[in-house]
Amino acid sequence: MELTVLGELLIDFTQAGESENGMRLFEQNPGGAVANVAAAAARLGHQAAFIGKVGKDMHGRFLAQTLADTGIDCRGLVFSDADFTTLAFVALDEKGERSFSFARKPGADTCLAAEELDKGLLRSSRILHVGSLSLTAEPARSATLAAIRQAKAAGAVISYDPNYRASLWESEAQAMEQMRSLLPMVDMMKLSDNETALLTGYSSPEQAALALNRQGISCVAVTMGAAGALVCVAEETQMVPGFSVPTVRDTTGAGDAFWGGFLSRFLESGLKAEEIRLSDGVEFARWGNAAAACCIQKRGAIPAMPDRAELLRRLQY
Repeated sequence: MELTVLGELLIDFTQAGESENGMRLFEQNPGGAVANVAAAAARLGHQAAFIGKVGKDMHGRFLAQTLADTGIDCRGLVFSDADFTTLAFVALDEKGERSFSFARKPGADTCLAAEELDKGLLRSSRILHVGSLSLTAEPARSATLAAIRQAKAAGAVISYDPNYRASLWESEAQAMEQMRSLLPMVDMMKLSDNETALLTGYSSPEQAALALNRQGISCVAVTMGAAGALVCVAEETQMVPGFSVPTVRDTTGAGDAFWGGFLSRFLESGLKAEEIRLSDGVEFARWGNAAAACCIQKRGAIPAMPDRAELLRRLQY
């Protein structure tokens, strides 16, 4: 398997206008940060698998079918009889920016146990990608750590996106402690410019990227919205400009599209994480920026991930 992701798979109920009575309408969209990354890679022609948990309910069945239809291997997806599929209600402002309200007390994604992990997938994957939402509660936190150890022992590259959501943590201090706990095990990392201080203490994207690189993370990318992304490799940094788009419809999943594009190009390079040069990281980020630009022109997350032809048109290859 080229890429296995572990973590949340959920419904994004995205604001979609108003009813004739003036009430807000919400559209059922499949999402979850790590699932979005898997979908982006799969749409770009790569093998991708998902490990996680959903409820045995209408939403869980819908999500499983969505992954399968996207070409994602679902052997690691577990159905829970006891826990409901996690829901996120997403409001959009006039610029397409999001605010979240979660129904997750608990959600099925937080209830994945270590004994439910698909060990075969973990031992056969070139990349294991995780986020921080699976660190917010047990038993998913222990399952995540167990998965990382198993995959790393088998030679996998460990990829990480902290994807901070304040409302899902007991406190900012707890979030910082847990999100930073994975850093010694990570080979490649993506974070946004509003997460740099939480992960490193530095608000500057360049200082944060350098700090993470010096901790042993071979390649770091800091996404900076429309401006693009900063890449750091071997204590060198370079800004990679984003692509302009005529209209931003929905920014949900943009960062995940970026990282899916980035990891896809890394897979195609044939390089090991420690072999990446700054020029390689810049090339990976161009693919990521192109994927994100395609994504934000559509609604939703998984449905908005571009296929290879669309991304290549954006890159003008």
